[in-house]
Order: sequence, then C-alpha cells, then structure tokens
Amino acid sequence: QVQLGESGGGLVQAGGSLRLSCAASLSGFSINAMGWYRRGPENQRELVAQITSRGITNYAHSVEGRFTISRDGAKNTLYLQMNSLKPEDTSVYYCSAWVVKGATVTPTYQYWGQGTQVTVSS
Repeated sequence: QVQLGESGGGLVQAGGSLRLSCAASLSGFSINAMGWYRRGPENQRELVAQITSRGITNYAHSVEGRFTISRDGAKNTLYLQMNSLKPEDTSVYYCSAWVVKGATVTPTYQYWGQGTQVTVSS
C-alpha cells in the first residue's frame, strides 16, 4: 500500500516563498520517481517538477529557476521549494509517486496525494 500526504500550502503574496512537503508511506513497494503536479487553467493536472530515484530532475518551463524539487530518500519525503511566487502559480498542488512492487522493474504504478492549496495574491 502507498499513501502520500502533502503539507505546506497556504496564502502568500506575490514574490514570496512556500515550501511544500510530501510524506510517503509505503509497504512492499519501491519508489522510482516522485513529482509535483498542479491543476492547470482547464482543470487538467500538469507536471510541475519531477525527480527520479537517481536524483535527475525535470521542471515545467513556467517554474524553472524559481522552484526546486528535492527528496529525502531515507525519510521518503518529497519537497518543493517555491520562490518568487506569482499569482498564476495559484492552484492545488498534488504529490505523486511512481512505484514498483518489491524488487520488480515493471509494471509501474502511479499514486496521488490529496493535494494542498497554494494561493498567491497580487
């Protein structure tokens, strides 16, 4: 079983910072990668940032240079440091994890957290 729990959302003024955290609880699974998504203008989930088990990161163009994703493997905790926030960053942010069972390589399963609201005022 895999459970993800986000925290750290809130209200901040434009130009401010927030740090999101995601604690992963899993039994019998291994994490291949973790990431942050948010709701886009058409209510679709769009990838914000991703980090693999080897530490390779990938960012959406809109957040590159402002957001930093990191992960504490020992604690199975994912972070998103968000700086220079803009009103257009306002959204619900979701933590996600791609996992495999035990020592297998495939198939990969994707799990989601409940989401945390980030609101940036102008």
